[in-house]
Amino acid sequence: MKIQSLIAVLIATSAASAMAAPDTYTIDPAHTYPSFEADHMGLSYWRGKYKKTSGTVVLDRAAKTGSVNIDIDAGSIDFGLDAMNAHAVKEDIFDVAKYPKITYKSKSVTFKGEDPMSIEGDLTLHGVTKPVTLIITKFKCIMHPMHKKEVCGADASAVFNRADFGVTKGIPMFSPEVRLAIQVEAIKN
Repeated sequence: MKIQSLIAVLIATSAASAMAAPDTYTIDPAHTYPSFEADHMGLSYWRGKYKKTSGTVVLDRAAKTGSVNIDIDAGSIDFGLDAMNAHAVKEDIFDVAKYPKITYKSKSVTFKGEDPMSIEGDLTLHGVTKPVTLIITKFKCIMHPMHKKEVCGADASAVFNRADFGVTKGIPMFSPEVRLAIQVEAIKN
Protein backbone atom coordinates (compact mmCIF):
# COMPACT_ATOMS: atom_id res chain seq x y z
CA MET A 1 0.00 0.00 0.00
CA LYS A 2 2.81 2.41 0.85
CA ILE A 3 4.58 1.73 -2.47
CA GLN A 4 1.38 2.46 -4.38
CA SER A 5 0.92 5.70 -2.45
CA LEU A 6 4.51 6.69 -3.15
CA ILE A 7 4.08 5.94 -6.85
CA ALA A 8 0.87 8.00 -6.95
CA VAL A 9 2.65 10.96 -5.28
CA LEU A 10 5.57 10.70 -7.72
CA ILE A 11 3.21 10.59 -10.71
CA ALA A 12 1.23 13.58 -9.40
CA THR A 13 4.44 15.52 -8.72
CA SER A 14 5.79 14.72 -12.20
CA ALA A 15 2.53 15.81 -13.81
CA ALA A 16 2.49 19.07 -11.83
CA SER A 17 6.12 19.75 -12.75
CA ALA A 18 5.42 19.12 -16.42
CA MET A 19 2.42 21.48 -16.33
CA ALA A 20 4.45 24.24 -14.70
CA ALA A 21 7.37 23.97 -17.12
CA PRO A 22 8.09 26.97 -19.33
CA ASP A 23 6.90 26.81 -22.92
CA THR A 24 9.30 27.66 -25.76
CA TYR A 25 8.06 29.23 -28.98
CA THR A 26 9.95 29.81 -32.24
CA ILE A 27 9.37 33.11 -34.00
CA ASP A 28 7.40 32.62 -37.23
CA PRO A 29 9.35 34.68 -39.79
CA ALA A 30 6.35 34.78 -42.15
CA HIS A 31 4.26 36.59 -39.51
CA THR A 32 6.86 38.72 -37.68
CA TYR A 33 7.89 42.11 -39.04
CA PRO A 34 9.48 44.70 -36.78
CA SER A 35 8.50 48.05 -38.27
CA PHE A 36 9.49 51.59 -37.45
CA GLU A 37 8.79 55.20 -38.23
CA ALA A 38 11.23 58.08 -38.21
CA ASP A 39 10.97 61.77 -38.96
CA HIS A 40 11.65 63.06 -42.48
CA MET A 41 12.61 66.74 -41.98
CA GLY A 42 9.40 67.39 -40.07
CA LEU A 43 7.42 66.90 -43.29
CA SER A 44 6.27 63.32 -42.72
CA TYR A 45 7.26 60.04 -41.14
CA TRP A 46 9.19 57.46 -43.14
CA ARG A 47 7.98 54.02 -42.31
CA GLY A 48 9.83 50.80 -42.92
CA LYS A 49 10.10 47.22 -41.77
CA TYR A 50 12.58 44.41 -41.57
CA LYS A 51 11.62 41.38 -43.65
CA LYS A 52 13.87 38.76 -41.99
CA THR A 53 13.46 38.01 -38.29
CA SER A 54 14.17 34.95 -36.16
CA GLY A 55 14.29 34.09 -32.48
CA THR A 56 12.60 32.47 -29.52
CA VAL A 57 10.12 33.34 -26.81
CA VAL A 58 9.94 31.42 -23.53
CA LEU A 59 6.90 31.82 -21.30
CA ASP A 60 6.09 30.36 -17.91
CA ARG A 61 2.65 31.76 -17.26
CA ALA A 62 2.30 30.04 -13.88
CA ALA A 63 5.56 31.52 -12.59
CA LYS A 64 4.99 34.80 -14.49
CA THR A 65 8.43 34.71 -16.09
CA GLY A 66 9.69 34.67 -19.61
CA SER A 67 12.38 35.66 -22.06
CA VAL A 68 12.60 37.00 -25.58
CA ASN A 69 15.55 36.72 -27.98
CA ILE A 70 15.11 38.29 -31.41
CA ASP A 71 17.58 38.50 -34.31
CA ILE A 72 16.86 40.85 -37.20
CA ASP A 73 18.73 40.82 -40.50
CA ALA A 74 19.64 44.53 -40.82
CA GLY A 75 20.02 44.17 -44.59
CA SER A 76 16.36 43.16 -44.94
CA ILE A 77 15.22 46.74 -44.34
CA ASP A 78 12.35 47.82 -46.60
CA PHE A 79 10.97 51.36 -46.85
CA GLY A 80 8.95 50.52 -49.94
CA LEU A 81 11.42 52.58 -51.99
CA ASP A 82 14.39 50.75 -53.51
CA ALA A 83 16.62 53.87 -53.54
CA MET A 84 16.06 54.44 -49.81
CA ASN A 85 16.62 50.75 -49.04
CA ALA A 86 19.96 50.87 -50.87
CA HIS A 87 21.03 54.05 -49.07
CA ALA A 88 19.97 52.91 -45.58
CA VAL A 89 22.32 49.90 -45.59
CA LYS A 90 25.35 52.03 -46.44
CA GLU A 91 28.04 53.12 -44.00
CA ASP A 92 26.57 56.57 -43.25
CA ILE A 93 23.31 55.15 -41.85
CA PHE A 94 23.12 51.50 -40.68
CA ASP A 95 26.48 50.23 -42.03
CA VAL A 96 25.06 46.75 -42.58
CA ALA A 97 28.39 45.41 -43.87
CA LYS A 98 29.87 46.08 -40.41
CA TYR A 99 26.69 45.52 -38.33
CA PRO A 100 24.62 42.89 -40.17
CA LYS A 101 22.40 41.99 -37.21
CA ILE A 102 20.06 43.83 -34.85
CA THR A 103 19.22 41.96 -31.65
CA TYR A 104 16.83 42.30 -28.75
CA LYS A 105 17.45 40.26 -25.60
CA SER A 106 15.09 40.50 -22.67
CA LYS A 107 16.13 40.93 -19.05
CA SER A 108 12.66 40.61 -17.52
CA VAL A 109 9.02 40.26 -18.48
CA THR A 110 6.18 41.85 -16.51
CA PHE A 111 2.86 40.00 -16.44
CA LYS A 112 -0.71 40.99 -15.72
CA GLY A 113 -2.45 37.74 -14.86
CA GLU A 114 -1.13 35.14 -17.30
CA ASP A 115 -0.34 37.65 -20.06
CA PRO A 116 2.94 39.49 -20.59
CA MET A 117 2.48 43.29 -20.53
CA SER A 118 6.01 44.67 -20.95
CA ILE A 119 9.55 43.51 -21.57
CA GLU A 120 12.71 45.11 -20.25
CA GLY A 121 15.63 44.28 -22.49
CA ASP A 122 18.67 45.33 -24.47
CA LEU A 123 18.53 46.43 -28.08
CA THR A 124 21.77 46.12 -30.03
CA LEU A 125 21.77 48.33 -33.12
CA HIS A 126 24.72 49.65 -35.11
CA GLY A 127 27.09 47.91 -32.67
CA VAL A 128 25.69 49.72 -29.62
CA THR A 129 23.63 48.06 -26.86
CA LYS A 130 21.12 50.10 -24.83
CA PRO A 131 18.08 49.27 -22.71
CA VAL A 132 14.71 49.50 -24.48
CA THR A 133 11.33 48.67 -22.95
CA LEU A 134 8.72 47.02 -25.16
CA ILE A 135 5.09 47.65 -24.21
CA ILE A 136 2.77 44.81 -25.23
CA THR A 137 -0.58 46.18 -26.38
CA LYS A 138 -2.08 42.86 -27.49
CA PHE A 139 -1.31 39.24 -26.61
CA LYS A 140 -3.19 36.05 -27.44
CA CYS A 141 -2.47 32.33 -27.81
CA ILE A 142 -4.59 29.87 -29.80
CA MET A 143 -4.44 26.33 -31.09
CA HIS A 144 -3.53 27.19 -34.67
CA PRO A 145 -5.78 25.43 -37.20
CA MET A 146 -2.99 24.97 -39.76
CA HIS A 147 0.04 24.30 -37.54
CA LYS A 148 -1.92 22.07 -35.14
CA LYS A 149 0.18 23.62 -32.35
CA GLU A 150 -0.26 26.52 -29.97
CA VAL A 151 0.68 29.84 -31.54
CA CYS A 152 1.02 33.06 -29.57
CA GLY A 153 0.86 36.50 -31.11
CA ALA A 154 1.54 39.97 -29.81
CA ASP A 155 1.82 43.58 -30.79
CA ALA A 156 4.53 45.51 -29.01
CA SER A 157 5.87 49.04 -29.27
CA ALA A 158 8.74 51.19 -28.04
CA VAL A 159 10.33 54.57 -28.62
CA PHE A 160 14.08 55.23 -28.63
CA ASN A 161 16.63 57.82 -29.73
CA ARG A 162 18.63 56.56 -32.70
CA ALA A 163 21.51 58.92 -31.86
CA ASP A 164 22.05 56.84 -28.69
CA PHE A 165 22.98 53.99 -31.05
CA GLY A 166 25.29 56.08 -33.24
CA VAL A 167 22.79 56.45 -36.10
CA THR A 168 23.08 60.21 -36.50
CA LYS A 169 22.56 60.86 -40.23
CA GLY A 170 20.49 64.02 -40.78
CA ILE A 171 20.36 65.21 -37.16
CA PRO A 172 19.24 67.90 -36.27
CA MET A 173 17.22 68.38 -39.48
CA PHE A 174 15.64 64.97 -38.80
CA SER A 175 14.40 64.17 -35.30
CA PRO A 176 16.34 61.27 -33.75
CA GLU A 177 13.20 59.71 -32.22
CA VAL A 178 12.26 56.32 -33.64
CA ARG A 179 8.99 54.54 -32.92
CA LEU A 180 8.89 50.77 -33.15
CA ALA A 181 5.79 48.72 -33.83
CA ILE A 182 6.40 44.99 -33.73
CA GLN A 183 3.94 42.31 -34.75
CA VAL A 184 5.09 38.88 -33.73
CA GLU A 185 3.73 35.35 -33.94
CA ALA A 186 5.56 32.39 -32.47
CA ILE A 187 4.88 28.65 -32.72
CA LYS A 188 5.20 26.38 -29.68
CA ASN A 189 8.02 23.87 -30.02
